[in-house]
Amino acid sequence: MKKIHKITAFISAAVMASASMPFVAPVSAVDTVFPYTIQGEDMEGAELWTKIYADEFPGFNGEGFTYITGGPVSFTLTVPEDGMYNVSVRGLQILDKEGSGRMETIAINGVEYSKTVPYYDKWTDIDFGVVRLKAGENEIAFLNKYGYLAIDEVTVTEAVFPDVTVASGVPCDPDATDETKALMKYLSSVYGKGILSGQQEIYGGGHSVSTDIRYDASQDKCVDGKGKEYVIDRESEAVDKDGNKFYWHCSDDVRTYTYDEQNRNYKYDYYDQEMDTYKEITGEYPAIRGFDFMNYNPLYGWDDGTTQRVIEWVKERGGIATACWHINLPTDFSNYELGEAVDWSQCSYKNNSQFSIANAVKEGTKENDYLNLAIADLAEQFLILQEAGVPLMWRPFHEAEGNGGADGSGAWFWWSQDGAEDYKALWNYLYDQLTNKYGVHNLIWLQNLYAWSDESAEWYVGDSKADIVGFDKYDTVYNRHDGLTEGPNEDCNSNVYWSLHDYVDGNKMISIMENSTVPSLSNITTEKATWLYFCTWYDNGQDNFLSGDNFNNKDTLKELGSSDYCINLEDLPENLYVLSGNSDTNPTKPPVTTKAPDSSKPAGTTTTVNGTDSPSGKRLAGDANCDGEVSVADATLILQYLGNKDKYTLTEQGILNGDVDGEAGLSPVDALTIQRFDAKQIDKLD
Repeated sequence: MKKIHKITAFISAAVMASASMPFVAPVSAVDTVFPYTIQGEDMEGAELWTKIYADEFPGFNGEGFTYITGGPVSFTLTVPEDGMYNVSVRGLQILDKEGSGRMETIAINGVEYSKTVPYYDKWTDIDFGVVRLKAGENEIAFLNKYGYLAIDEVTVTEAVFPDVTVASGVPCDPDATDETKALMKYLSSVYGKGILSGQQEIYGGGHSVSTDIRYDASQDKCVDGKGKEYVIDRESEAVDKDGNKFYWHCSDDVRTYTYDEQNRNYKYDYYDQEMDTYKEITGEYPAIRGFDFMNYNPLYGWDDGTTQRVIEWVKERGGIATACWHINLPTDFSNYELGEAVDWSQCSYKNNSQFSIANAVKEGTKENDYLNLAIADLAEQFLILQEAGVPLMWRPFHEAEGNGGADGSGAWFWWSQDGAEDYKALWNYLYDQLTNKYGVHNLIWLQNLYAWSDESAEWYVGDSKADIVGFDKYDTVYNRHDGLTEGPNEDCNSNVYWSLHDYVDGNKMISIMENSTVPSLSNITTEKATWLYFCTWYDNGQDNFLSGDNFNNKDTLKELGSSDYCINLEDLPENLYVLSGNSDTNPTKPPVTTKAPDSSKPAGTTTTVNGTDSPSGKRLAGDANCDGEVSVADATLILQYLGNKDKYTLTEQGILNGDVDGEAGLSPVDALTIQRFDAKQIDKLD
């Protein structure tokens, strides 16, 4: 039985976290009284200026101002406990009049924040944002790194945070499915009160796990070291380079195994490694599972089972699914023939100078023809999800800005290489094709944004085409604001959070859509950045983002993941996808309705469809393979049949027997229901 998760108010989380933190002795210095204002010329290291060379700028306060041309200027503040404060400068910036401005840098206890300041030739209030001050003495410094800045005075105030819960909980797609509306409603209900846990799965072939299963040609059997025999897929017969017969696939009640030609044994793809690792660390599974639809493409496209795994995660395990789209281009696009199969090694999602983003949305161009093929592949999978009643938090064209710049100069991926305007046109085209051409309405649209400068806001596609905005948190030990100098960076990135909040005028929920290190519970509490969710990237053997000690401190992850503030899979409501419900409680599921048999056939008769009927010819609920028993083998056959009806067959009686979930028609949920019955989680099948 799921535990009933009680979402606590943020103030409750603050009390809880502070109770677990070590006692901090009162500081000996006198605490600063806020709001605090200091004249520019009174700061440490400052020189008194009354004009900038020959130019006068009247209206300054005090005796004059300071102009940063050399070393830093600074001042100190003393506060009783860790907290968030706003820093504002009354200043001038008189360089780069025709350009985008100058990058100015502020350092809080040695940790730098940068901001692009436009040209100002009159005294103007310049907001340097919300910063974190630690208990005790703090140094605030202004550095001359990239641009000169005239400072008349600096004001520091205690930060006042807006009510983030007013963000929209209604999908931007007016025709969104009921399940999609229900999910948005639930996300809105917990936003600002808790954080949903998330974990990205590895894509492609999953984590490859080797076994001791081998094909014994002398016995024509697949067996393991303990003598267990496996079912051979006879249609997968092949011959190796030495002329020896083998079979590509064998299976048991748990999974299908694939032959490894090099080692001459069988292996399997393990997609649940990160989910299981998260549970090992925190004691529970993550609420959100991340997927990638990159392999459904017109180049080397293949079905890696992503769509089916999304359905299983949502329908069978009651979780929330999100997905990105590392959609590839042929590296040599100029010589690519539309529809041609291309080896994956000749493809990339990185920048491609041969591909014009402007052309991609222009009918009649090669780029547009290719993009349409890619969208068609995508829509096919999304419509399968929609038919299954599965909503998806959809994150296309992610990390658009890259290292910064509205012109695309900092782009990491082809979709943003030509700048913000072409990127937004591409986003709008995808949105229009999926919703209006293909009728896909089960998507919650997620957009990645950054906060390098005021230019970052230019990438936002607008409220009508996005539901949730977010940030991809990949930090180093050098870019942190919690006062620590070693270990994984558990920073909460509150400055980014509030910048994104300003970009969308508070209208959208904000999340950490990808991360290396999760923020710590104490940092979330102190910094008041109420991210909707986090989603740790997968382990790849080199960068082990979840399990690697250099990325995540196990104790920190456990503290957050097991806290009342964190919402895990077990905490999600059972009626999550029911529009009228999905409160933070878990009501009892309604009883399954018993369906009447098909009255068009006399009792005790059956019709054979590519297979064998049950011995009695009568319906045995769950007996899909009609062998007179109900087991995991029946569930496996249902999934195989649904995945490939040309290869796997069911009799008409088997289809009738296998339909046990209380909903008309055979589906993956029937397979799950049979598995639960076999595991004695339920005691009756419909």
